Parts: sequence; structure tokens; C-alpha cells
Amino acid sequence: MGTIGMKKFKVLGSAVALLSLAALTGCGVSNVVIEGNFPTPNINKLPISVAVYYDDALRDFSYIEYSETGREEFNIESGQSHIQLFNAVLPAMFDQVIYVDSIEEAQEYGVDAVFAPAIEEFQLALPTKTKLDVYEVWIKYNMRLLTVEGDYIADWVLTSYGKTPTESFRSVESAINDAAVVALRDLASSFSLSFAQVPEVRDWLDNH
Repeated sequence: MGTIGMKKFKVLGSAVALLSLAALTGCGVSNVVIEGNFPTPNINKLPISVAVYYDDALRDFSYIEYSETGREEFNIESGQSHIQLFNAVLPAMFDQVIYVDSIEEAQEYGVDAVFAPAIEEFQLALPTKTKLDVYEVWIKYNMRLLTVEGDYIADWVLTSYGKTPTESFRSVESAINDAAVVALRDLASSFSLSFAQVPEVRDWLDNH
């Protein structure tokens, strides 16, 4: 092969390599950090003091959605949005709210109870898979109310749901974000209104 032919081959080889790299980069996972505003509920406060503990699993919670071929498609980070939500809701529910880094730390403040929420399950439904014109998010929570010694007062499950129509959005990422925000607002409403109606919580409040 002549010198000119070798140069053309090298240029063509470089172009193919760049295209291959671009294709691999394009197939990477899309990160979606859930962001939104969460209103404070207008409810009567319960006359109790509560320490709130967010463990690392909640703070760093993320969910990965896989494509039908098993490739990582979306990495949805929602831990901080859950903390933002609870930080807006809890002070409206209780007379005093203190945030602690461990359940043991709650003993130093002489609070009545410790609230330690956890996320058990996160589900995402995309229109490309369901063939429906909506993005849907379901979140399952384990709500835990504990004594300062770490014993359970109540342990119950709450689920929340959010959806957004496809025509409302310019990107898949924004649609996923807004569906998750709707689900979080659904949680805020159901949690604040049903808390005192949980049988174990109601019995504890009656005897406290």
C-alpha cells in the first residue's frame, strides 16, 4: 500500500474509532436527580417532640431502570428529595422536631419518640415499555416510630403514586422527575393525614 493509501487508511480508522466511542458514550446510563418543591401541610400539630433519623440508605437512595436488553438506562437519585419532603412535613405535624445522626443521639434530647423512615421499593413505568401515554412512579415506604431506646412503637407501610402525561414534557428525564415529585407529594398528603390513625400510633398517643 502506498503512502497516500496508508494515510487514508489511518484517517478512516480514526474516524471509525471515534464513531465507536461516541456510540458507547451514547449508550451510557442517564442520571436523573429528583428535584421539586414540597408544600407544608396545613394541619394541627400533635403535642409531642420527635427526633428524626435519616440513615445512609435513605440519604443515598437511587434506583436503576434497565432496558429490555438488560442495559442500565436511567439512574434515578431521589434520597435528597425525600429528606426535603420530610423536612417540610414533619415540623407541621409535631410541636418539636430535632434531626439526629443516630438513634442513640436522640436520648440526649429527651424527645418522646424517634421517626426513622425507609424506602422499601421504587418502581418506574416508561411509555416505551407499557405502551401508555404516561410516565408512572410508585414508591413503597416503611415508616418506623421508635422509642429513644430503639424499640418499635409502630412500623407500617405507605405507598405513593405519581404520573405525568407524555405530551407535557420535552425530555424523558423531566417526565421521570415530575412523576416522582407527584408521588412524593402524594406521600406528604397521605402520611400527614393518616399518621395519628395508625392503630399502634393512636394507642401510643392515647397512653402517652
